[in-house]
Amino acid sequence: MVQCKHIYSSYTWPPYYSLTRSCCVIATTMKTIFREKARGKVWMIQLILVRGIAVAATILLLTDGSHAHVDRVEMLRDELPPVQRPNVNGEMIRDEQWRMVKTRGSQFVIGDKPFYVNGFNAYWLMILAVDPSTRGKVTEVFQQVAAVGLTVCRTWSFNDGGWRALQKSPAVYEENVFKALDFVVSEARKYRIRLILSLINNWDGYGGKAQYVKWARDAGLNLTSDDDFFSDETVKGYFKNHVKGEHVYTNVTYKDDPTIFAWELMNELRCTSDPTGNKLQAWIQEMAFHVKSIDPDHLLEVGAEGFYGPSSPARLQANPNTYAGHVGTDFIRNHRVLGVDFASVHIYPDTWMSGAAVEAQLKFVQSWMQAHIADAEGVLSMPVVFTEFGVSTKARSAFNATWRDQFVQAVYGVLLASMRRGGAGAGGLLWQVFPEGTDYMDDGYGVVLPRAKDTAGIISAHSKRLLIFNSRCAWSCRWGCKKEEQSEDGDDLLLHDVL
Repeated sequence: MVQCKHIYSSYTWPPYYSLTRSCCVIATTMKTIFREKARGKVWMIQLILVRGIAVAATILLLTDGSHAHVDRVEMLRDELPPVQRPNVNGEMIRDEQWRMVKTRGSQFVIGDKPFYVNGFNAYWLMILAVDPSTRGKVTEVFQQVAAVGLTVCRTWSFNDGGWRALQKSPAVYEENVFKALDFVVSEARKYRIRLILSLINNWDGYGGKAQYVKWARDAGLNLTSDDDFFSDETVKGYFKNHVKGEHVYTNVTYKDDPTIFAWELMNELRCTSDPTGNKLQAWIQEMAFHVKSIDPDHLLEVGAEGFYGPSSPARLQANPNTYAGHVGTDFIRNHRVLGVDFASVHIYPDTWMSGAAVEAQLKFVQSWMQAHIADAEGVLSMPVVFTEFGVSTKARSAFNATWRDQFVQAVYGVLLASMRRGGAGAGGLLWQVFPEGTDYMDDGYGVVLPRAKDTAGIISAHSKRLLIFNSRCAWSCRWGCKKEEQSEDGDDLLLHDVL
């Protein structure tokens, strides 16, 4: 997948980007279709404000954002994003405008500009893009999220075995599904949305590690556990071939495309058969080296949920429960691996703390985030992205839409506090966003922006804060600086410390 080539020379469907990608999906099952619920990396997008919006956006920064959505949400269905995007009629983005995201210390940067992320999960993009009757849903959701300023999307770039499989058997790929993934990448680029592509799923959704083990068993290997995925040489070979396999289609390889923010090794990886974490640690080290040997330019993240393990006993109390410390993952140790560029953490208080009062869950959210931001800064010296955060609003859930909005605001509040001091809290990705007409896929965490105007307003207000900071400050700048800049209409001076 990393080597896949793609080029969309036409933007009217089917513009298969001509995608000549010598690509072989960098890591299979990508987190249940990018973690089945799509709960993972970083894309750097330099958003340019439409003339006349700069001053209004700055004013919004000074508000709590609670009313900022009223006019914007009405644009979701019919209008293009308020921020200038690549011309949707076909013009490509110039190279100097669309560069790869890098890290510098505990921040993401594009050139000399900081890049703080407000994004979302949509694991299902490739699957719906396969069918012409549902392909338009990909464009629809990109239009809607762009309208509220979201700039990064985490999605599955795997589907192993089964229905609409990308990888039908080891190193055997379905051409039409590759074309669908190419379409997703090209549409993301058009709307200046960067992608975190997950390579395989820990869970059974979209194949996952269980499908790899099944393939090995079918080939005659005597494997007794799905966790043999992490140690069996044959199975590891399947995964490595998936990452490096060539699939020539067009002229641009995935490894050269700035649209891809990062690769994710696995969605919510766990190895419960080895609570010491040694087996999983060895796999992370081997696969991080392998991916970086193929694609040294893109960022790489592990895909972990953020649970602390044996290497940091003092932090075990930060976990949501005792079990979380015995699933084979170890936040500090896993992210010290050479080749891993930023840390990933998930936030699911309603699942992890089932039965706890809403107030207790929100208190946990704050302490959970602050612990990981502190460790990303002081121990790991890398950015941390909360690659999945969400709460269910299903009938029997403790949360409803109002509580969900409070939860989203709580997450944004912690991130904003970190960003204002140039901290390691680099962004968050909401789990998850759907377009209209896809209720059948909703796991209870889905947000349909045109129907969730309050949520859309909260997201939009946060995006505008990040947009102005990303566009006006250099990497070395902090929110406390007194640098003055003329507003776009020339009437006002804007101080960085009010952003």
